[in-house]
Amino acid sequence: MSIRWTYAFIDRPAGSFERAHTFWTAVTDTRLSEFRGEQGEFVTLLPGDGADACVKAQGVDSGAGGAHLDFAVDDVPDFVKSALRLGAGIAAEHEGWAVLRSPAGQLFCAVPWHGESVRPPVVRGSRLDQVCVDVPPSLFDTEVAFWSALLANWASTPGSRPEFHVLKPPPGLPIRILLQRLGEERVGEERPASAHLDLACADITATRTRHEELGAAFVAQGAHWIVMRDPAGGTYCLTGRDPQTGGLA
Repeated sequence: MSIRWTYAFIDRPAGSFERAHTFWTAVTDTRLSEFRGEQGEFVTLLPGDGADACVKAQGVDSGAGGAHLDFAVDDVPDFVKSALRLGAGIAAEHEGWAVLRSPAGQLFCAVPWHGESVRPPVVRGSRLDQVCVDVPPSLFDTEVAFWSALLANWASTPGSRPEFHVLKPPPGLPIRILLQRLGEERVGEERPASAHLDLACADITATRTRHEELGAAFVAQGAHWIVMRDPAGGTYCLTGRDPQTGGLA
């Protein structure tokens, strides 16, 4: 099994989908592909300068949305088989690709690789480079073990704080994973885990100002990050990490 490329998927309610992709194309300096799907619910954010896309967006019919990962692989059935063996579940099967569910309920997709290899550049000192999976405390160790085993050739290390665990892909892959242990359980939730997007920022304050000009709103201040809300209502974080390497500045 070989993961050839990674995509961050922006999931937003269908009613605010246009506001979402308008904002995120401006943030990432991209343009929209043709819309796909039965309801035109899928779109890819296309970078310039010969780079390959690593961000897509989806309008969802129910719920508040969030984020998920797509793994582009050589052999989709083999990847699915490995994920199921390690504790994942099938959420939906399609011709040539599949939607899976991690042990904590986080959705992710296995899709065919189409030759993507050139990472998009840093844009105005920031880069969308991470999907953060928020996990209830009782499921955190299981989730760390699952992702570490599924992504066996990624570096799996504790993060900068006790509640974080980082999965860093091999050089060249554009999206990494941060697992975050929540402070409390999510009782009665069908999918206890959720996910949001993180941007690595050379200057968080400057990036925040730019995003607010584009319609985002400040939510909260963290230790070395700022929680924001985009114009479609989705939360994401601006983090004080090096946009080139993804590491803490």
